[in-house]
Amino acid sequence: MAEDQDEPVTAREQDIQAVSRTAQILGLFGPETPELSVAEATRRLGLKRTTVHRYFSSMISSGLLERVEDSALVRPGRSILQLGSFMLGQQRIMQMAPAYLRELALEIKVSTVLSLWGASGPVVSLVEEADHATLVTVRVGSQLALNSSQAKVFLAFLPDQFHAERLTGSLPEPERTETRRRIEAIRQAGMSSNVNHRGICVLAAPVFAAAGICATIAAVGTERMLPEALDSREATALKAACKQLTKEMGGTWPEATG
Repeated sequence: MAEDQDEPVTAREQDIQAVSRTAQILGLFGPETPELSVAEATRRLGLKRTTVHRYFSSMISSGLLERVEDSALVRPGRSILQLGSFMLGQQRIMQMAPAYLRELALEIKVSTVLSLWGASGPVVSLVEEADHATLVTVRVGSQLALNSSQAKVFLAFLPDQFHAERLTGSLPEPERTETRRRIEAIRQAGMSSNVNHRGICVLAAPVFAAAGICATIAAVGTERMLPEALDSREATALKAACKQLTKEMGGTWPEATG
């Protein structure tokens, strides 16, 4: 009979063991094993059948696994599939975006920035600096604030609008109300425009994949270099680049936006 490893003696060890066993179970799936039974997992992991059954039940409840209809088998659940799709989308956007950033920076003569959604806001992931005497740039890896143009674009188009509401709900008044007003305007216009107190203008627009918004592209420059107007040549070029990249990513630009 299969034997469990030594039982953990502290709550911390129990948590670590639970994470480890969950990862082991997920690691059993692959091209040759798209579905799995309790018996097969028990044999391959060397655990007790009751232990594996308990983990299966917990993972099904959390969406990590799902039951295969009319069988005793399980397969990766919606949460795992969504995570996999998200990660593949991030890899793809990172491969495809550089050419768009370069072309856009050459066309509008200001730096262009790709941001991806992190744990609680946008993170600068790629930067293409413009060949200009006055250079305005952003450091790769920077976590952008919720009042940034890029964050507002993400919040306008996140599929989970309850999450967006929770994030904006953490802002103090009157910033919360103003941010939500701006987000609604961005949802209608399809992009964001903002000039900060230092005279730096940021135009930002969304890029969509099949599952929804996957990135933003922003143009960054001084207000003398980059007009704030959403109907400017620069804003039009930015939106066109984002629409084309959206098409290549298999996404759909929302009908209501320009």
